[in-house]
Amino acid sequence: MTSIAYAMGQGGAAAGQGAGGFTAFIPLILMFVIFYFLLIRPQQKKQKQHRLMIENLKKGDRIITGGGIHGRITNVDENVLTVEIADQVKIKLNRGNVTALLQTANPPAAEKPGKTETGK
Repeated sequence: MTSIAYAMGQGGAAAGQGAGGFTAFIPLILMFVIFYFLLIRPQQKKQKQHRLMIENLKKGDRIITGGGIHGRITNVDENVLTVEIADQVKIKLNRGNVTALLQTANPPAAEKPGKTETGK
């Protein structure tokens, strides 16, 4: 009789370990979710914005390069930009080296509401 009771006791402990093994992974899963929302997702958004900025560069834009050089785009090719950094000083650089857009070539004109042209 004692051998049957002992065998039944072992089966119950094995069933409890299976549930305990899964609960041990819950903190790991929660940490991954937190890392995703705090680190991975914002970095992906920043990369997307940078890629869009690089794709939309055009002649006349003022930019900053990866090396900290400020300049104005004078010519745009598929992957190469010609940037004027001083009077009659032009350099060529890859689009990927542009880190920031300071000013677009033609900023949109802001219309002031309420001002209309009337004869009065």
